[in-house]
Amino acid sequence: MKALLVQARAPKTYWGYQYSLPIAGVRASLPPLGLISLAALLPGRWQLRLVDLNTSPLRDEDLRWADVVLVSGMLVHAASMREVLARARALGRRTVVGGPGATSTPDGFPLASHLFLGEAEGRLAALVEALEAPGAAAPRVLSPPDAARPSMSMVPVPRYDLLDLADYGSMSVQYSRGCPFHCEFCDVIELFGRVPRVKSPEQVLRELDALAGLGYRGPLFFVDDNFIGNRREAARLLPLLASWQASHGRPFDLYTEASLDLASRPDLVAAMREAGFSSVFLGIETASGASLEEAGKHQNLKVDPTTAVDVLTRAGLEVLAGFIVGFDSDGEDVFEAQLRFISSLPVPMAMTGLLTALPGTGLWRRLSREGRLRGPADGNQFGRPNFESALDEVTLVRGYRGLLRALYAPEAYYRRCELLVERLGRPVAPAARRPGGLLTLLRAAFLVGIVSPRRRRFWRLLARAAQVSPSAFARAVALAILGEHLIRYTQEDVLPLLDGALEEIAASKAEPPPQAPRVSPAASDGSPTPWATAASPTPTSWAPATSRPAARGGSR
Repeated sequence: MKALLVQARAPKTYWGYQYSLPIAGVRASLPPLGLISLAALLPGRWQLRLVDLNTSPLRDEDLRWADVVLVSGMLVHAASMREVLARARALGRRTVVGGPGATSTPDGFPLASHLFLGEAEGRLAALVEALEAPGAAAPRVLSPPDAARPSMSMVPVPRYDLLDLADYGSMSVQYSRGCPFHCEFCDVIELFGRVPRVKSPEQVLRELDALAGLGYRGPLFFVDDNFIGNRREAARLLPLLASWQASHGRPFDLYTEASLDLASRPDLVAAMREAGFSSVFLGIETASGASLEEAGKHQNLKVDPTTAVDVLTRAGLEVLAGFIVGFDSDGEDVFEAQLRFISSLPVPMAMTGLLTALPGTGLWRRLSREGRLRGPADGNQFGRPNFESALDEVTLVRGYRGLLRALYAPEAYYRRCELLVERLGRPVAPAARRPGGLLTLLRAAFLVGIVSPRRRRFWRLLARAAQVSPSAFARAVALAILGEHLIRYTQEDVLPLLDGALEEIAASKAEPPPQAPRVSPAASDGSPTPWATAASPTPTSWAPATSRPAARGGSR
């Protein structure tokens, strides 16, 4: 069998960093870990090719070479996945679609010859049999039973050798699946369960050996939805991870995702720092206790978020955070409240989204019972919400637009960067230099420090960071590079999309489109300016941040 594995193209998103990639000299932020993990599970007698549409085009000759085309992606990749399926079908090739997008919305891919739903470990025999015997009758939908989630001990080392490592800003490994919490909006617990399953430390170290053996040095993302979901196992892994890093010259700058209660475990924080973790993504969501209670995010009610962020930052972990607006309990003042809250935090990368009802989540089921669902989620958070919101829809979309405009105004973003470099604790030991780091610095100095309209803020940030420490200087350069995407994407893409959503709402109500609110960004000293709502209720390398696609919806 000749199998072509295709990773669907991601549209421009906050997590894609598309405006920053040229400065960093890479093509994509993260590799298709799901597909290279699948590749390690396919029969050794098969011939494999991998095409990541985020780094290279898909040629007809690639499709003609293949006996079968396997396509994967999340909800946000659905349009690209369907394009690949259509091209493969036009050339007479059999296709298989799988991954979170297909598992969540299997009806969205009618052109696929086969749909594989759920996790692959220990479950591929029927698919392999169907593909190797094309004349035999085979079910179109292959759906392993959810009652028996595969053990992580069955996961082999991913086929990193199928990648061009130089194409990516970071590499990734997966240590665990699942999360013990039950946030209503989150699809992770629906896809992977509430009992975290983990790899053994020996498995993780084998994957690090594989990456190091290929010559990779630089950021490494532990893609766990909650790295401390199983605290006992995480505590067992971390000392071994620290020992491996020390014996190999600390080649990897680690980052991950965790729940906010990480800050209440100084032992785990210290162990993560020793292992080489430098940043962590947290699902803070909101400072509103009522909204957290409504969403079932009770773990965040036990920790003061401002204190937690400060504790982690001073310990040396940069905090990246997710925030949400649009809960039923959110009033017209939520946008001003979120702006003031976020502006007070040393969190440059404050990913803020509209609440979305993802298929199969508790939120989806509740809204369905209440008759409030409008349609499926497609990963786009910059249109109308896919359910009838409690807050007036115009007020919600207009306020969300104003919030993003304010958060990613250059002065507001750079002020949060300054807060971070001033408070961030120093690393336990410096990570190894990444190949090409000097060229990245030179590109940043020219493209951000000279060409960009944000050049004065760039040099001011670097001057401030240089007074703190060499590690703070490197972090400042990375933040400035990422800021080019966050600021430009907001101004050039997101705000026009939200303007279009407002026009659509107005057209549906047969009334003139409302004017965008006049919202001032946070002042350069970091203090938020009044909210104008009278008309309405990384590490030392280029990319220290996680690259969670927006399609996953909520955060941990």
